[in-house]
Amino acid sequence: MWEAVVAKNPKYPRGTASPLPPEGGTASGPAKPVPRRSLGWALLAGLVTLGQSAADAAEPVALTVCMAADNAPLSYQAEGQPRGLDVRIAEAAAQALGRPLRVVLFDSDYEKESTLTSEVNALLSAGVCEAASGFPLLRADLGPSQRPSARTPDFPGAARKRERPYVPLGTLVAGRAYQAAALGLVLPGAVPGVVSLADLATLDDAGARKLGTASGTLASALAMGWRQGALRPRSVALGQRDDPFQALASGRVGALLVPLARFDGWKHLHPQSPLQVTAWRRPIGLNLGFVTLAPAQAAREAIDRVVTTGLADGRLARWAAEEGVSWSPPVAPEVGTGPSLAEVTAD
Repeated sequence: MWEAVVAKNPKYPRGTASPLPPEGGTASGPAKPVPRRSLGWALLAGLVTLGQSAADAAEPVALTVCMAADNAPLSYQAEGQPRGLDVRIAEAAAQALGRPLRVVLFDSDYEKESTLTSEVNALLSAGVCEAASGFPLLRADLGPSQRPSARTPDFPGAARKRERPYVPLGTLVAGRAYQAAALGLVLPGAVPGVVSLADLATLDDAGARKLGTASGTLASALAMGWRQGALRPRSVALGQRDDPFQALASGRVGALLVPLARFDGWKHLHPQSPLQVTAWRRPIGLNLGFVTLAPAQAAREAIDRVVTTGLADGRLARWAAEEGVSWSPPVAPEVGTGPSLAEVTAD
């Protein structure tokens, strides 16, 4: 769509008389001939200005994606630049669309009146971004919002919370899942012969290598219920305030069963630590993906193409390894109902 470009004189607004003299003269005398060279330069300057205006008008609008600000290694800021696996996916989608990428990092502060679902929906509905990453693909959180409105979370340029309006919420639509949430086995270093829970259960050490889990979590339920309690003699319940990685580093426990996302975030802050995760994974029946509002079809389809291609050719796994993500491929169905204790503890 073309728009007229009108030159404006701030001293003489539109609709007021201009002191320009009549054609053919000046206020103080007859007109003087304009040198041909001056006319040439004036025409050239006009053409350059028109060319710059056309280029500015044709510049594509950035693909704007909202991401959690402190969710390393999926999304975070380093040296003033957004980094992480989510950024790699968004960059590829923006490139495919022929648009620059703009990442908006937001801070969640869940209260009684807010949830991640309502905050992300508010960001999208307010037009802060076209898509949001790292969203748990739960059926109950997608589709039309269950609440009429919500405030946006903190993001660069946002007003103070009390001054933010409540935004009418739209319909959330899921893109393709790019990663499964999973539990993993963390060891203090390479332990010969120990990769999985089965290896740990059959380790011939008279139960000396204890398995630490946070009490009241899926990891604890798995440790207690796996193979009719085969790991119970080795299990040590850690309190919610305990630092599990310190417990492992100090020798209080000899292995940890933790969410991989938690280990990845800790490892990001402690890159020199010898703690390492094994290749064993236990998906919990929950995937992560990008979400948009229903009208943002072009952005959603571009991201989906990147994820689909990346899953097929191994690029997504490679990006994850480069970013320090203990990656697990998505599980079926991509949009589910959430973790199932029976599935988690199944052999």
